[in-house]
Amino acid sequence: MAQSDVRGGGTRRDAGGLVQDERPGTAVAAAGGDGSDKGGPGLRRGRPRGGGRRILRWSALVLSVLILGTAGAGYLYYRHLNANIDKGKRNAGDSDVRRSEPNAAGQTPLNILLIGSDSRNSAENVKLGGSRDNVGSKPLADVQMLLHVSADRESASVVSIPRDTRVDIPKCTDPDTGETYPAKNTIINESLQRGGPGCTLATWQELTGVYIDHWMMVDFAGVVDMADAIGGVPVCVNQNVWDRPLPGQRGGSGLKLKAGTHNVQGKQALQWLRTRHAWGSDPLRAKAQHMYMNAMIRTLKKQNVFTDTGRLMGLAEAGTRALKVSEEIGTVKELYDLAMQLKSVPTSRITMTTMPWIEDPLNRNHLLPKPVDADKVWAMLRDDVSFDKGGKAGAGPSPASARATGPAAAPAEGLSVTVVNGTAGEQGAAVPNRAAAIVAALQREGFVRAVASREQDPQARTRVTYPESTGAQGRANALSVAEAVGIPSGQVRATDDVTTTLVIGADWREGTSYPKQEPVKAGDLPDSADALTADKKECMDVYRPYRW
Repeated sequence: MAQSDVRGGGTRRDAGGLVQDERPGTAVAAAGGDGSDKGGPGLRRGRPRGGGRRILRWSALVLSVLILGTAGAGYLYYRHLNANIDKGKRNAGDSDVRRSEPNAAGQTPLNILLIGSDSRNSAENVKLGGSRDNVGSKPLADVQMLLHVSADRESASVVSIPRDTRVDIPKCTDPDTGETYPAKNTIINESLQRGGPGCTLATWQELTGVYIDHWMMVDFAGVVDMADAIGGVPVCVNQNVWDRPLPGQRGGSGLKLKAGTHNVQGKQALQWLRTRHAWGSDPLRAKAQHMYMNAMIRTLKKQNVFTDTGRLMGLAEAGTRALKVSEEIGTVKELYDLAMQLKSVPTSRITMTTMPWIEDPLNRNHLLPKPVDADKVWAMLRDDVSFDKGGKAGAGPSPASARATGPAAAPAEGLSVTVVNGTAGEQGAAVPNRAAAIVAALQREGFVRAVASREQDPQARTRVTYPESTGAQGRANALSVAEAVGIPSGQVRATDDVTTTLVIGADWREGTSYPKQEPVKAGDLPDSADALTADKKECMDVYRPYRW
């Protein structure tokens, strides 16, 4: 993937803030000088008034130069930090998921996709990441986490998807090369090679139905720089660990620690995050990454970096150089504003999870989202329901309504609708004649041109899709189809298909009205999500072959 994305200038609150912290002291000094002119001991000794005024004018001139010089230095540093940041297109794929509606206070949730790239396209990354054979190849998204901050900014939830999870990657266009990649069903870490981080974002949106505001990506070298800037992150293992090649198992991160707690930074921090074999599986690697993030959050909250100019500048330098971000947050000011929104969330209300999964029947080395359990996690994110028990229950999915979201739908009798049986899944084989039953229901609602497809397309969740080329009118038409049979509006998407299509998922195996979705409760996570809270210290168990 090209690394020459647009770099931006602009104002920076943090660097500007550092300058402003110095200005009040300067202003006070100036006020003090002015005060001595009104009754200081020097004037009482008969110092000439004209000379006093000249001294004051000279002092004011010197102070002005100092202030302007400091401000200029701050502005130059500001531009320097902005120039550090690589930026890219937010969404590079076919995905039209809509933002959540604001709550009563006008607030909306904040969703940020965090991506860890395995790029080896620099000498530093090759040194840290292994094989030189991969130099020049497009990177894979080895770490993927969605950070959800509640609309009221009182809780935060993180969900990881293991890199070997098989999903539908939508059609994506690489914003750097213009190359278009067709939709493909494959493991999710390949999404980064099919259009960059914007394609990974589109893949997550299509899988979860969650609107994602931004993405941030970091590579091997960036992880090392950030760990050093923080001053290390405490991690814990229950047994001695050495992640190394073994007979019949190549590779390994090289992580070698004795049982107990260790403050890791630099290359050792990267080894912790990359370790997989010593934990036993890719989902357990995600758990170790969650422990690292929780420990980092606790560490940063203990460090009052905003009163330590050197530390703050070090973090700003490392952070801006380490990150590549979606273009709408491509300045230090915007990144600072994001940090301020996260700052107030207490660690007791930050919950880390892994997507519930099952083994892929087509390839035991791959995973699939676990039906019901994974859907419940996505529903909690869509409805802004906290993963901990401290929040409120969700209101449930919004009903579809063409009239409330744009142009009026075309008359039902003129719309062509293809209905596909996708009910096959973990619950069993496809329900016979399911598409025909839903076609009959739609025809009773006036969609006389609805037809049943002979093809089957197993899907965990029912959805209605419409041609992206038809825009707002196509969406209104699709919403009218969804409304006719009770499908929520969040399950209506744009694709590159040529007609409006209703795919009946495994979640709708009987009846002609879509099952009513009950609101999910705060903290009602499935056990398979393997939840951890940021305020609790956890230790990793080591897979026996990697103990020493």
